[in-house]
Amino acid sequence: MPEGTIVVERGVSAQEFAPKLNRSAADVIRFLMSNGEMVTATMTLTDEQMELFALEIGADLLLVEAGQQEELELQAMFDDSDDDDEEAQVLRAPIVTVMGHVDHGKTTLLDKIRNANVVAGEAGGITQHIGAYQVERETGKITFLDTPGHAAFTKMRARGAQVTDIVVLMVAADDGVMPQTIEAINHAKAAEVPIIVAINKIDKENADVQRVMSQLSEHELVPESWGGDTITVEMAAQQNLGVDDLLEQLLVVAELEELTANPTGRAKGVVLEANLDTGRGPVATILIDKGTLKVGDPIVAGAAWGRVRAMIDSAGKQVKEAGPSTPVQVLGLSSVPNAGDEFRVAPDEKTARTVGEAREQRARLTNQRGDARVQRGVKLEDIFSQIQAGEVATLNLVLKADVQGSLEAVTESLRRLERETVKLAFVHRAVGGVTENDITLAAATNATIIGFNVRPDRKARDLADSEKVEIRTYEIIYKLLEDIERAMVGLLAPEYEEVVTGEAEVREVFRVPRVGAIAGCYVRSGQITRGSKVRFLREGVIIWKGAIQSLRRFKDDVREVREGFECGIGLSDFQDLKPGDLIETFEEREIARV
Repeated sequence: MPEGTIVVERGVSAQEFAPKLNRSAADVIRFLMSNGEMVTATMTLTDEQMELFALEIGADLLLVEAGQQEELELQAMFDDSDDDDEEAQVLRAPIVTVMGHVDHGKTTLLDKIRNANVVAGEAGGITQHIGAYQVERETGKITFLDTPGHAAFTKMRARGAQVTDIVVLMVAADDGVMPQTIEAINHAKAAEVPIIVAINKIDKENADVQRVMSQLSEHELVPESWGGDTITVEMAAQQNLGVDDLLEQLLVVAELEELTANPTGRAKGVVLEANLDTGRGPVATILIDKGTLKVGDPIVAGAAWGRVRAMIDSAGKQVKEAGPSTPVQVLGLSSVPNAGDEFRVAPDEKTARTVGEAREQRARLTNQRGDARVQRGVKLEDIFSQIQAGEVATLNLVLKADVQGSLEAVTESLRRLERETVKLAFVHRAVGGVTENDITLAAATNATIIGFNVRPDRKARDLADSEKVEIRTYEIIYKLLEDIERAMVGLLAPEYEEVVTGEAEVREVFRVPRVGAIAGCYVRSGQITRGSKVRFLREGVIIWKGAIQSLRRFKDDVREVREGFECGIGLSDFQDLKPGDLIETFEEREIARV
């Protein structure tokens, strides 16, 4: 900012604006009235009015959005003078974002690269939030970002393109270029990064590589084999064919790009994902852009602040420090930051706290202004009747999700459903399971609770029943949006109630050779039956769904175990068991609409 520039936030009155320019409110009003502008001391001034007065007195004026001036002052508390020292720059690993349409093989590719099974744990096989992984080859390291493919997660994918060096565009040879493929191409072009196209599923019977290349050419991605400059790799990720070729091409492109960063300064980067974890508190997945992050560093990420208590790399190992292009999970923050927030190491903990608390206070004031506009809403099933009566229906929502990225993406998608006759008001949005406080708030505002990848606990369910609060839980975003849309046109699909048939608390975990983890449980309510549908909850958040594989009482195999008894439970393909977790069996029953 040039020296002598006066920074003023938009939306101020004459009595707030004048002192910034060493003038009185009367001076501003007198001048504007002489120019035909009728204003008072407390009226909000327009940009043109402020610029006109500044021009009159010869002041250099910079108008910023509300809160931006304070943010500029907070940013000035960080000393980044060494960041651009060219002599300190060293080569770093490329950050590669994998993009493409739903089910074109993005997560399968990463699964093969890092030899870990993620796909099985994703609802409907669709990646619901960003994963960041680093792999090491003989010729160097590569950092991968796996961005969700569903259209609702556009915002998350756009954020992925903003932190990446190279985009791998996955296109299925049997499906061709689809809407989200085009969207991904546009994000990559906007980020001005190299694109490598991975033409996947070439082993399918109806695969047509030439058709895909033709479609790519229509979007200015002309393959090298057609005389263009777009690198294409033909592969079948599921069969592990072509994966090594892709990795080699990535390292070649990275070498040409000459990617560097200064590893010596204070670390700086971006929050990819964040959630609240039982026992560990707020956990943020961050990607380091420059500098080296160390355990014990004072850190700020959006409004969250603290000292780095522990760092975990993409292989699940604790590390003491991490340099540029490295994704790590960070523990020790005061709260859950937003996905996309910048993180920075502060000069000291006092500065970190000052910056974080100032941002939190600003966010709280903004939320309070928003909450003041929430009116009493209608229930989801009553929307259509209110629309038919010619009234504007307001649907109040309490939205809970498993992680910050999902919360943000679901909110964006729901906002797009608003019409002239239907308005949405978010009474409360947060990460974590559905709690009794959520039920109380929903009851007071006649709100519907939407849970995405989270569940209410038993106390919350009982309170919801007594307060007649509607809770709808989803694991696939398609279904969530479809339900809201159907309600708007009076076509709400049959609702299925998930009736909990049994709850068992994990008290001990036993590791049995050649069998795996067995949960030593106490049945708190109902009965646990072998073969039942089951979900695994940790602090109200669903972390796995499947079936009970084995059920034992002492050394005997049994078909069911009732309330008040202990048992050993083996789950079909889930091993991450911890004492205190909850195993819930359930069955689905259709609810008759009245």
